[in-house]
Amino acid sequence: MKIIVIGGGAAGFFAAISAKEHNLEAEVTILEKTSKFLGKVKISGGGRCNVTNATFNSRLLSENYPRGEKFLRKAFEVFNASSMVEWLETRGVALKTYHDNCIFPLSNDSQTIIDCFMSEARRLHINLHSCQSVEEIKPTAKGFRIHCHDTEYDADRVIVTTGGQPKMSGLLWLEDVGHQIIPPVPSLFTFNMPQEPIRDLMGIVVEKARVRIEGQKLVGQGPLLVTHWGMSGPAILQLSAWGARILAEKEYRCAILVNWLDETKEEELRVLITQVIKEHGAKMMSNLNPFAMPNRLWVYLLEKNEIKTSLRWNELGGKALNKLINTLINDRYVVQGKTTFKEEFVTAGGVDLQDISVQTMESKKCPGLFFAGEVMDIDGITGGFNFQSAWTTGFIAGKSAGLL
Repeated sequence: MKIIVIGGGAAGFFAAISAKEHNLEAEVTILEKTSKFLGKVKISGGGRCNVTNATFNSRLLSENYPRGEKFLRKAFEVFNASSMVEWLETRGVALKTYHDNCIFPLSNDSQTIIDCFMSEARRLHINLHSCQSVEEIKPTAKGFRIHCHDTEYDADRVIVTTGGQPKMSGLLWLEDVGHQIIPPVPSLFTFNMPQEPIRDLMGIVVEKARVRIEGQKLVGQGPLLVTHWGMSGPAILQLSAWGARILAEKEYRCAILVNWLDETKEEELRVLITQVIKEHGAKMMSNLNPFAMPNRLWVYLLEKNEIKTSLRWNELGGKALNKLINTLINDRYVVQGKTTFKEEFVTAGGVDLQDISVQTMESKKCPGLFFAGEVMDIDGITGGFNFQSAWTTGFIAGKSAGLL
């Protein structure tokens, strides 16, 4: 049996390894359009590779996917985060779990993961062909014929793992064999705020913030980073993932509301400030920052509300107090564009999950054709979730292609 995997990234390698391990007699080949295999693995996590997340409950794990939650909940019953940890550790890759549940190789080097996959590919005699850009795939009487720029390949089974495509044109060849394509839009990006002076505070981090798009219920929560172009960090990236389609429709022009104090509500904040005034009323407001935020940000928020830094807490009037409270929990910023998060572009969109069997990852429209990874309409928030969906769908697609 000839199995061809189109795409030499995370999902592609995992699918190829799974196919070969489940059918040692099969001839498995990976076709990669660029000159390098596992390119995204190399740069992911700042070159450290966040391989998965220590969320070992399949239902809770699936809740981290803005697209594909129900589909993956079933898939995770077959291969989940603990399965991946075990898979890597049995192949000699030591791992470390951090306080935010992100799991990295102990080496803190993505090359460790690449070396593991390449070693497995060699051990299993998987054929690796780079610089093979697939232009068309055609079903034949015996399977499939794959047309590349100057080469053709025949296969009994094909696994498509070409990753997220920034443009619809990158998915038309799959539409040609009968699949419904959800138009791709960017996910996981940072917000550009060219008119906002908060950019002068670039580099400061608030460990627990809550952000929402004005007029929407979607929320991003976690660390927030001020950058020289606007805002980033897990809270922003999370919001960009959940709001990917809404933000695309708005052409990345909207307002966001920041609660600098996480989930703190107005009444709770009033009580806290009243206590500060009672106990430290004679102190200057700029010298007494009672909140879990960097002092530079605290002074910036005071100045934003035209509160003099020399003002003492017991001199704060009712009107100024109301403005300060609103700014602390409902601070408004205008977004005028986006920046892709590092080189790790992630897309919402791809092959409609209704066209794919979750038990096998096989196409319902084209028997013998399988899918894995982000080419499907699946994407996760940051924290190792996109890799985990690649491992899970790759494992199932490879196993099914090898055994069915």
